[in-house]
Order: sequence, then C-alpha cells, then structure tokens
Amino acid sequence: MGAAAAGSGLVWALAGFGTIALLAAVAAVWLVLRERDRAARLEQSLRQAETQLDALVLRDGLTGLLSRSEFELALDEMVQRTDRGGVRFSLLYVDLDNLSTVNDAFGHEAGDAVLRQAALRMANYLHGRSVIASRIAADEFALIVPGDRDAGQRAAEGVVGVLAKPFRINDREARLTCSVGLAAYPLHGSRPRLLGNALLAMRTVKNAGGGGFAEYDPRMGVAQREEAELLHELRAAVERDQLELYYQPKVDAKSLQITAAEALLRWRHPKRGIISPALFIPLAERFGLIGAIGDWVIAEACRQAAEWREAGLRMRVAVNISGYQLRQDDLVARIEAALVLNRIPPSRFTCEITESVAMEDTRVTQQAFDRLRRAGVHVSIDDFGTGHSSLAALRRLPAAELKIDRAFVCDLETSGDARSIARAIVQMAHSLDLRVVAEGVESEAQRDQLVALGCDELQGFLFAKPMPAEALALWAHNEPPDRASVPFRPSLFQETQPAEFGAL
Repeated sequence: MGAAAAGSGLVWALAGFGTIALLAAVAAVWLVLRERDRAARLEQSLRQAETQLDALVLRDGLTGLLSRSEFELALDEMVQRTDRGGVRFSLLYVDLDNLSTVNDAFGHEAGDAVLRQAALRMANYLHGRSVIASRIAADEFALIVPGDRDAGQRAAEGVVGVLAKPFRINDREARLTCSVGLAAYPLHGSRPRLLGNALLAMRTVKNAGGGGFAEYDPRMGVAQREEAELLHELRAAVERDQLELYYQPKVDAKSLQITAAEALLRWRHPKRGIISPALFIPLAERFGLIGAIGDWVIAEACRQAAEWREAGLRMRVAVNISGYQLRQDDLVARIEAALVLNRIPPSRFTCEITESVAMEDTRVTQQAFDRLRRAGVHVSIDDFGTGHSSLAALRRLPAAELKIDRAFVCDLETSGDARSIARAIVQMAHSLDLRVVAEGVESEAQRDQLVALGCDELQGFLFAKPMPAEALALWAHNEPPDRASVPFRPSLFQETQPAEFGAL
C-alpha cells in the first residue's frame, strides 16, 4: 500500500507539472500572438501615417494642388516625354497681383480664401486638358499645359480672364488681376532654365502693371540685369543725396496768378544726368525704397516751404503720396513732425493721392484719410477720371480738391467726350464743395475751355515746366528763368479748411 500510494502521488505530481507546463506554453504562445498582432497594428498605423505624410508632401494643404517638389518631378517627366518625341508643352507662371491689399483689408484668412478660389477657377477652366498645376509660392502658381505655343497662349489668356472676375469674400467682392509668364519647351529654354524663364516673363508683365501675359524673350534677361544695376545705384542715390525736388506752379484759373507749387522728384545721376521718376519710382516701390524716399520728399518740401516763407513767398506746397506710404501707420505723424519743425501750417501742405489709391475700399486707406483730415492737411485726389470712383466714395473722403487727369485735358480741343467728362467732373466736384485743378494744360485753347468749364486752378507747360526751387524764387521776384510770364502774388493765397470726414 505504501509503495502504491507513493506511485500514485508521483503520477499526480507529474500530471500537475504537465498541466502547468502546458498552461505556460499556451500563455507563451498567446503572448507571442498578441505581440505579433500589436506589431501588425503598429505597422499598419505607420503605413497609414506614411500615406498621410506622403499626401501632405504631394499636395499643397491650402489649395489641394501639387506641391513644389512633386511639380518639379512632373516637369522632369514631361521634358523626358517631349525629348522622346511626345507632345510639346508650355509652362505658365501665374502671380496674383496685389493680393496684399486683400490681406490688409480683410485679413489673411480672406487672402487664403482668394487663393483657393483662384486655384479652383484655373482647374475648372483647364479641366480636360491634362494640365498639371501647382502652388509653388505664397501667391504664385505654375501650370504645365500640353500642346504647341498657341495652346499655351490660349491657356494664358484664359487664366488672365478667369482671375480678373470678382472674388467673393464673405458678403463683399474684391477685384484682382494676375501676371502670367509663358515659356514653351524646348523653344524657350532647357529644363534647368524653363521655370526661371517663365518667372522672368511673369515679372516683366508685373513690372508693367500686371493684368496680362507675356512669352519669354531673351532680351528680358538683359533688362533684368539693367534693372538690378539701376536698383543698386538708386540705393546709393538715397544715401548720397542725389535726389532733388523740382516744382511746377499751379495758377488761379481766373487771375492766372500762382497759388501753389507741386513738388516733383528727380534723380540727378552722376553719369546719366536727370532720371525721370517714371523710371525709378516703380523700382523703388517694388524693392522697398519708396518709404525712405517718401520721407525725404516730405521733409525737403517742408524745408523748402519754410525757406520760401522767409523770403516772403507764401503759398501751398504739394507732394505725391504713394499707396505704400498711405498704408504706413506713422505717415501722418511724420508729416506733422516735418510741419512743426519748419513751422508750416497744415493747411498749406497738400497730399496728392492718385484716384486708384484713394478709392481702394480698405480699412487701412479709410483710416489714413481720417488721420489726414484730423491733422488738417490739404488732400487732393490726383489723376481723377481714370479710375472707378463713386459719388458715395468721394463723399466719405476728406478731399479738398480733384485734379482732372491730363488725358482729358489733352483731348479737350478735339474730343466732345473729353469735354463732357471734364464738365461732369467740375460740376460733381463743385457740388461737393471741392476745388478742381486741371493738369497738363499746354495750349491757350485748352486754358480757355477749362476756365469756361469752371476749373479753379490750372497746371501745365503753358504756364511753366517743373523747375528747381531757386528758379521758382527768381520767377517770384519778377526774374523769370525762361519765357514764363505768369505773375506771382503771395497775397492770393487763402487758407483752405479741410472737408469734414463723411459730413457731405
């Protein structure tokens, strides 16, 4: 019994040990399977993450178009296909003109909405043409358009058209244009140069005012180098005091006596001589020099007005204010500082602002006009008649005068339409208690018609060309520097009260 019992216990012990081992083995297998499942799920998650990351890399997150890197790969493939005898193509480089005005007025979210709308419009317009599109910079797009040069030109013209339509921003509209550069492969360059050549063509359009397209031309590169050289010299001109102001008188339409002078910027280049502002001002605006130049003009005009005052010449001085300056928060503070320094009453200082800038329906512009009104300076709307003004917009601005654009004055003798427009401008301005200045007067017949229409002041070569300050002083003291015979009477000046903002 003892032996049997012992044997039986041993069997049960062995059986228990086997069960434990079996359970351990099962547990080990289960752990292995669980780890494999966890690893599989982890691997699947990683693959999903990689797919999402790839999608982010492949696509622009804002517009859904190809990213810059993927577009470059697509461009490589198109070049290879063309080299193997496949279809030719054109590369379009598209830039939205003045998107910054939307950002300034409505915020960057509105600007992003415009970019999305622009991408969608181009995609819809080019749908079915196998076009490859990408947003390759903040407000710049690139398009690969299969086909010959004519196909590329038609696509460029169509893109200009669809992007010229108003963009919806909440319950408002914003109008923009675009600049498009076209480079056809292989006509306009090899693969490494193609995108740069399309960009150069786009910049040529943008520098000319935008709202169109141009094909690449090798001469564009030469022009760009000349522009870069001129820009370098312009920076030096600001530092070396090579800038100076000329002054063109304004005369009273009835007495033909001088009442004011407009300061006009000139660049006295040491080798090229006098350079017109039409050449270097656009350059200064594009490359950030207009702020420093504008500050200098304001300070110098005030200094000269003080010098004339000490010589007994009492009149208003006018300066041109750019859109860039108008958007600067401290513009009015700098004007006031220059006036105080030179003891010039604000009412004797005129800010001339072009109609296109003045009528920008932006919060920044409206605030700038309000500050100018509060400062008491004289505000003039320049080049009037060439933009899209409305009577309601004019009523909200603190302008004291309008300047009829020279294009209408030039055609007064030959065009009934020009006379009708000039008459309408004078009547509208006077109904708003605004004075009217006609610029570009070059003949006695033009002068007589403008006087008959009721213009208050005249300006142009008939009376005097722009001249240095010293020449104007000689003129004032009855020592005319040329054939001019217009008398100067400081007593003609009358203080002008600025219009109340929104009061009309």
